[in-house]
This record gives sequence, C-alpha cells and structure tokens, in this order.
Amino acid sequence: MIILEHETEGTSARALSLFAAKAQRAVGLRGEVNIRVASSRELQALNRRFRKKNQPTDVLSFPSETPKLAGDIAISVEIAAANAAELGHSTEAEVEVLILHGLLHLAGYDHETDAGEMQTRETTLRRQLGLPVGLIERAHASSREGHGGPKPSAKSAPSRNRGGARR
Repeated sequence: MIILEHETEGTSARALSLFAAKAQRAVGLRGEVNIRVASSRELQALNRRFRKKNQPTDVLSFPSETPKLAGDIAISVEIAAANAAELGHSTEAEVEVLILHGLLHLAGYDHETDAGEMQTRETTLRRQLGLPVGLIERAHASSREGHGGPKPSAKSAPSRNRGGARR
C-alpha cells in the first residue's frame, strides 16, 4: 500500500503501487509492505525517534517480525525531488529507487555490514527494473570523488518490535 502524504508533480500512488509490487516480487520479499511518501520533517522525526539522528533522511525501512507483514518504508518526497533534479531524472523514478532500496532492507540486506552484497543485488535489480543509478552506488561514487552530491542512502533500522528503523 502506498500512502502519498505529500503528492509531487509526476508521481501517482497507483504507478508507485504497481512498481512496488513488481519490485517486491523481484526482491523475493513476501508479506505486506506499507510505503509512506511524506515530508522531510516527518522523516526527520522518525530518524530522531528510531535512529537517534536529528536530521532528515531520504528513506527509512522498518522490518516486521509479524509473518504476514514484511514491514514499512518511509520516503521523503522533498529529498527525492531534490536528488532527482540534481541527477536529471523524474521524482517518480527517484521514489522508485528509494522503494527498491527500502525493500532490500526489509529483505534483510544491510549495505553497512554485508561487504557489498546489497550493492550487487540493488545494481542488478535496478537494471532489471529500468531505474537510474542506485543509492549505494551514489554513496560510493561520492566518497571516491571526495565531494558532496545527492544524499547517500539511508540505513535500515531494527524492526519496530525491537524499537528501531533502518535507513
């Protein structure tokens, strides 16, 4: 289910829902996934509450321990729109990149600890799904080039049942 708390030109809940279902199948993730496209202010509040980081972020994922619920994903439409403009693609494409990233976290991947496994999987799926450059690739390119750029990927947080969230 997609909840567009803040609609942006060029994004539709229906198109994002269709993409999310396709991406979820590609990831091999079972269970219901709820995706909230919200403001940076809301993402900052979630990031502060679950990760103890008082700053907005692009995507947070909240894995579930409930069998029929894979988890929840929260996305900042404002950060997505800014990154899309900087990278030269649509906001909808950027939200789709963030959905894929969040789904991979819900499936148990963690780019901060898995020695490149999530990046490899994200790159493969991104290409299969026709998406622009992924979050982990951007973060690695930015660190190699030694300059800023689009906001790097968020980390996954522990499941809400354990009191956390993933970026």
